[in-house]
Order: sequence, then C-alpha cells, then structure tokens
Amino acid sequence: MQSFAQLAAQFNQFFDREHFPESPSSLYNPNRYFLQLGGKRIRPVLCLMGNELFEAIHSSSWDAATAIELFHNFSLIHDDIMDKAPLRRGVQTVHEKYGNNTALLAGDVMMIKAYEYLNKVPASSLPSILALFNKTAIEVCEGQQLDMDFENQPHVSLKAYLNMIEKKTSVLLAASLMIGAILGRAGERNQQLLYSFGLKLGLAFQVQDDYLDAFGDPVKFGKQVGGDILADKKTFLLIHALDTADASTRERLLNWQGRQGEFKVKEILSIYQDCHVDQWALELKQQFLEQALTDLDQIAVVSSRKLPLQELADYLIQRQV
Repeated sequence: MQSFAQLAAQFNQFFDREHFPESPSSLYNPNRYFLQLGGKRIRPVLCLMGNELFEAIHSSSWDAATAIELFHNFSLIHDDIMDKAPLRRGVQTVHEKYGNNTALLAGDVMMIKAYEYLNKVPASSLPSILALFNKTAIEVCEGQQLDMDFENQPHVSLKAYLNMIEKKTSVLLAASLMIGAILGRAGERNQQLLYSFGLKLGLAFQVQDDYLDAFGDPVKFGKQVGGDILADKKTFLLIHALDTADASTRERLLNWQGRQGEFKVKEILSIYQDCHVDQWALELKQQFLEQALTDLDQIAVVSSRKLPLQELADYLIQRQV
C-alpha cells in the first residue's frame, strides 16, 4: 500500500502532460496557465487510494483521477469569477489575466475535457461512474449557489450550513474515493461506506478550516487570521456564536456584520471565546473525524490496507495550515 505522498508524486507525473490543443491559443493558454499553478491534488489521489484499498490500481483509475482534477479546476476558475477573486495561489486568477468571457469558456472546455478522460474507463464501470460524477457535479453547483445565497441572509442555521458544505466540498472528496472503489471492484456496501467516510472527512476538514482562519497561528497558517471575519462569511464559528450567545452579546456580534474597523477581528474573536466557540469547533471536528474513521473501520478489507487513508485523515484534520 502506498502513502498519499507517494501516489501524489506519481499522479503529478501522469498529469503533467498536454491536455489541450494548440489552437486557438487564446482559449487554451489560460487553462495551461491555471493548471501549472499546481495544487495539493487531494481529490485525484483519493480516487487512486479508493482503488488501491481493494486491489492494485487499474490503469483507467489514472484517467478517472485526471477527470476529477480537471473538474475541480474548472470549478475553481468559475468560483474565482463569481467571487471576483484577484489571486489564486498567490498569482493572478484566470479572469483577471484573460478577462471574464475567456475565463468562462476556458472553464467550460476544461469540464468537457474531464468527460473525455472519464470516457476512458471500462465500459462495464462507466454507467455507474458517470451517474456518480454527474450527481456530484450538480451538487457542487448547488453548494456554490447556496454559498452565494447565504451572503445575503442575516442568519443561516447550522443544518443549512452543513448541507451547503457537504455539497460544495464534501461530495467531491467522497465521489473521488467511490469512483476509485468502483474501479477497484469493491462491493456496494464497501463503496457506500467509503463514500460516507469521504463525506464526514470533508465536513471535519471544513470545521478545521473555519477554526484555523479564526484561531490559527498566523506564522504556521501562512496568512493573517480573521479573513472570514473581515469578509462577513458565514462559518461554523459565527453560526454557533449566534445560536448560543445571550441577547446583548448576539446584538454586539450582529452590529459588526457589514462593518469594518481595526478592532473588528479582535472584538469578534473575544465574543467567540466568551461563547466557547473555539472549544465547540474542536469537538465538532473530532466528532466528524470519528464518524469518518468508524465508516472506514467497517469496510471489509484487511486493516493494513486502510492505513494510508487513516494517516491522510489524521494529517488533514490535525494540520495547522
């Protein structure tokens, strides 16, 4: 069994190829520019790990993993347009460098190229993989729309936020694992357990992300903490604080929404700590992680085959950056 790092190195070597034709360069160069920015490649490697959990990696799993990575990058290009984000991984976003219209088309053609790679999987597996891929793509779009809807809502329930995060983040992690499991000829129960593992892992990952943005060490985190607070983003922390604060504290918290000021982050972090939001978030993260590991434990393969996924889960959820 191979570790995440070993498979990531192999996938990067496989993925580092020409995916697009030369002409028109005005359409395809933006995609080349974006893909060379790199990334953690978590989703495609999860596909490979999902396969290897059950049997040796099938050659078509590399094509399925490539489809997943192209789809993920398509979604990032379009997300950046909607968020009007000037930077991605420290450099200009595609729409900033090439314009909105070209960025839209570049994202579209990247999505279509993903289907070309997906079409290389064995005919016996293609219907189930295609159904899962399409379901996931729709859910990712739904999650992005819900995230935008929340920007204009004064309060969002924890249940609604969990549903949004599940669709925007978790389902693609879960589907990546399950596509690998399908190609690894896993039984249906094992496929579903692995999907559930990915879903819960994605939720734990987002809780950790929200927590680090507020309470992370800026030196380790690599950026100033409180970015979500300054942007008035709905997060696990804000939602729980609004749900549990007394009337006067809740009013203080709401008064900062839509406002800026040098004391905003300090004041809201103080409210979070008064409401014990930091401790609650760590407990919620651990709860999701334990649920994920329980699902993984129930998968009917020898324990040693599960170790790389257990190690990856611990790394992702205990990370400080």
